[in-house]
Amino acid sequence: MGDTGPTGPVMDRDEVDRALARLGAEHEAIETSLLALQDHAGRRLLEGAELTGTTAERWAAAEASIALLWTCFDAYTGALRTAREIRARRRWSSREDLAELTELLRGEAVTVAAAATAAPAPDGGPGRLSERYSLATLVERMNQLYAASLDMVVAADAVWSALPARIDLLAAELRRTRELAHPVGVRPGEHPAGDDLERITRTLTRLRERVVSDPLAFWQPAEGSSAPGGGRPDTTVYDREARALEDVRREIDAVLAVRQDAEQRIVRLRDVLSRADRTLAEARTARGEVLAKIAATEVPVVSGPPTLLQEQLAAAAEYRRHAQWHRLSPLLESLEEKAEDELLRARESLTAVTAPLAVRAELRGRLDAYKAKVARLGYAEDPELAEKYEKARRMLWSAPCDLRVAEQAVLRYQHAAAELLGSVPRVPGQGGPVDRTGRGPGA
Repeated sequence: MGDTGPTGPVMDRDEVDRALARLGAEHEAIETSLLALQDHAGRRLLEGAELTGTTAERWAAAEASIALLWTCFDAYTGALRTAREIRARRRWSSREDLAELTELLRGEAVTVAAAATAAPAPDGGPGRLSERYSLATLVERMNQLYAASLDMVVAADAVWSALPARIDLLAAELRRTRELAHPVGVRPGEHPAGDDLERITRTLTRLRERVVSDPLAFWQPAEGSSAPGGGRPDTTVYDREARALEDVRREIDAVLAVRQDAEQRIVRLRDVLSRADRTLAEARTARGEVLAKIAATEVPVVSGPPTLLQEQLAAAAEYRRHAQWHRLSPLLESLEEKAEDELLRARESLTAVTAPLAVRAELRGRLDAYKAKVARLGYAEDPELAEKYEKARRMLWSAPCDLRVAEQAVLRYQHAAAELLGSVPRVPGQGGPVDRTGRGPGA
């Protein structure tokens, strides 16, 4: 056909039939989507909920969009029905019918009341009372409205499906934790973990109330996604409180463990502190012996028993008797570390105090080893060696012993023995000869 109209060339019968078939399929798809949106669980929840904040604002806009969707769909349905009626007038449509169908199918022939669509005029005056669309433009408009409405409904439904149930489970776990906490003294005002339980309880209560009334406040849209409902629920607050509750549970487990083995731990602590006391007592006795037997040497002072630790241990026993496990737990941990440190300090003190005796014992051993070597080689009766030996021995076996003088006497005897045996020992610090035989003093 060569005829043209305001919308361009007039469609022929085949073009009209194809267009009607396509529009019919679009109409069926749109109707199915609208009915699915109408029956969506999220939409029904939104209709019945007392909404606040962002969700209330967006749901008001979504309700208007859904109402407009149905208005547009009704207009679309009416235009399609009219087009089908015109095409059904006669088997071979006339030129006038085809021109009318072309205008209806391609032109801006669909009128939608502006009650829902009208925007204020640019000059601030009243908007238009109606809007005219082509069927293609009307489908595009409905797709936009549907996507925006579905996005809001799906987002709210996703948050409601995910967070309240998880919050309820965490609240149930919180109640069980509180039941464990109170018998062991983990209570508000008495233990930090008890204060944490109160704070978590308040936070979860507020969180659930807000999630129910304003789910979109907890929705994170996916970046770069244009699909309706693209995103995920924001669980930041929930995750933080779940971690805090886990920390409280670990603290309560620690307190329960203290209750179970408190007596054994206190007994072990008493034993460690007792060993530390005995070691310090031994060090004090050894210091008196050193001061009596060793002259001209510095002997460190030995401290008294750790009275503070004993007082803390007594406090731990009191906590156990009164079942104050929450106080006992940190005290035992601190005491166990301090008690081991105290035992180590006592041992180091004993070692430091007895060091001069160890030096004297080493010198005695060295002197006897050289004497045995000299006797083994047949020089035990040498008068010079015997004199040097006897002088060193008197110094080492007399009290008080001057270690510096005695060491010099031992070195002189050692050097004389080495010269007699034909070796050249180099005595440390003396610059003397070295034993070339490779045999030590105990050889």
